[in-house]
Amino acid sequence: MSTSLIFFVVAIIIVGILLFLMVSVTKSKGVALNREDYQTNWLNIEQGVDRDNPPTYKIAILEADKLVDKALRELGVPGNTFADRLKKSGNRFSSTQSLWHAHKLRNQIAHEAGFNVNYEQTQRALGSFKQALKDLGAV
Repeated sequence: MSTSLIFFVVAIIIVGILLFLMVSVTKSKGVALNREDYQTNWLNIEQGVDRDNPPTYKIAILEADKLVDKALRELGVPGNTFADRLKKSGNRFSSTQSLWHAHKLRNQIAHEAGFNVNYEQTQRALGSFKQALKDLGAV
């Protein structure tokens, strides 16, 4: 082997190692959610619930579900739907069952004509969504 060929191979290896190190150092260490935006959105959802106005219950549940889904998407949890992302979210949630229940309630609101929820159901669902946002580091 000629010395120029050896020099060329060593140079390629060194450049490869340097590129690998640069990519490793600059690679994101994880996604951080904008807590201020999530807290503002969450406060708007909570304040939008009027005990004397049942239609606000449905809106709050739909919006809370969307907010949790947005956080999951921003965190890079794979899936085409909220349910897919929830299944693939691993052990991120302190109470996955209550989050599933809240999401199912959202689905009933969205897909069943004439479906109604009461104030207590709304508060339980919102509590589940809020805990999920806490578990994700959004609020």
